[in-house]
Amino acid sequence: MTITVEKVINNNLIRSHNESGQEILIMGCGLGFKKKPGDPIDEALIEKIYIAEDPAQSSHLVQLLSRIPLERVQVTNEIIRFARTSLGKKLGDRIYLTLTDHISYAIDRAAEGIVLKNALLWEIKRFYNHEFLVGREALSIIRKRLGVELPEDEAGFIALHLVNASMELGTMSQITEMTRIIQNIVSIVKYHYQMELDEYSLHYERFITHLKFFVQRVFNGEELDEDDKSFLLILKERYRNEYQCTLKIRDYMKREFGQELTEDELIFLTVHIKRVTMPVA
Repeated sequence: MTITVEKVINNNLIRSHNESGQEILIMGCGLGFKKKPGDPIDEALIEKIYIAEDPAQSSHLVQLLSRIPLERVQVTNEIIRFARTSLGKKLGDRIYLTLTDHISYAIDRAAEGIVLKNALLWEIKRFYNHEFLVGREALSIIRKRLGVELPEDEAGFIALHLVNASMELGTMSQITEMTRIIQNIVSIVKYHYQMELDEYSLHYERFITHLKFFVQRVFNGEELDEDDKSFLLILKERYRNEYQCTLKIRDYMKREFGQELTEDELIFLTVHIKRVTMPVA
């Protein structure tokens, strides 16, 4: 099927439909130059095809891609391609909206000498280290392609966008709040045991991964499928100290979010706390 022009947005952006009847926005340098509705599109010039899930998203994409310089959009697309390959995760297509917008504003701020400090940078490095490293590579891509030097804080912001796109929480405020909750839970464990945790251990990595999905379930109002009261009774006896720590986390979640934890959540938290607090051999 030959894709034809339905509407020229600007020299670099065209609106059309794909074989499935979905509305698409097609980007490419000079793609819309001197084109009119019905003209075939030169596939050699296509750099990115955006699939609009609904009219609102289509409208937002058109506004965004119309006002942001093409080279910034191209750089963001390159960063997203790299992120998908490096992380090995599916990133929701909304990342093209949110990250392009963020990077463009970051470049504008840099030109004005404005530095936006990332209050969660320490937590991001530790809880989302892979995403943070991708964010640092993104800064390198921006520097090489656009000649703009952005601070390390921006690598942290980019990392949060990637986490949000992979977990599909919906808003950046939710992913920011999730990061704070994880930090608070880790602090509860450290305070309960009066010890530092080995942030480079496999158990710590698994604990943080569990907390990410645990908090995501809280935001989405989801619960683990079944309760296993008999196993929980065994854990209460065998891992008394760990279970007491879990109860502190339960009280924190109830106090701050009105969230009651299921028996299964208590089991998983207790087991992970046992592992993450084990002495290093």
